[in-house]
Amino acid sequence: MFTKTPADTATSGPAAHPAPVVALTSVPGSAPIPHSDGVSDDEFRAALSRLSAGVVLITAHDPDSGPHGEDAGMTATAFLSVSLDPPLVMVSVRNDSRMDDLLELQPYWAASVLSGHQRQIAGRFAMKGRISDRLLFEDLQYVRGEASGAPLIGGALATLECRTEQRVVAGDHTLVIARVLATSIPNEDDGPLTYFRGKYRQLG
Repeated sequence: MFTKTPADTATSGPAAHPAPVVALTSVPGSAPIPHSDGVSDDEFRAALSRLSAGVVLITAHDPDSGPHGEDAGMTATAFLSVSLDPPLVMVSVRNDSRMDDLLELQPYWAASVLSGHQRQIAGRFAMKGRISDRLLFEDLQYVRGEASGAPLIGGALATLECRTEQRVVAGDHTLVIARVLATSIPNEDDGPLTYFRGKYRQLG
């Protein structure tokens, strides 16, 4: 497990990029909005499943796990661009998940935009009751990002290395807003992997 450290003394990523992590739980003076009695969990999921989403693999390095640290990964479909100036992106992570715990302490992480032929990778990092992250990365091709220290998956359409600037608790998830420190486009020939109606799909 980790030991909590301030963001500006993180052990991964360049020391030249200090960034405070700000936790926001609600808008001052606002009351929580109750869940509508007329919308069930199944109805909510069914409606949102009609929204097609791109698929990314979120990765980060935990320097305090074991003698050499350990990489962690999470498949995400709730990932989007927030701002051009400065360049910001956002990912939604489930509260108290492995990735939520790690990103609360490790401000540097990466996103690999998966191609249509990387469905197996998406499924591997999304399965419940999965094996350790160390084994999940064992046979994957990746390089370690210079800005984040996180794995960048080979064959991805694009990779983004990020530094968390804000965390916003929203219901049972936390929205992690981060500044993009570096990008690459290693694969320009493939199409994207998408998620629609509960299944991974290739575009076209």
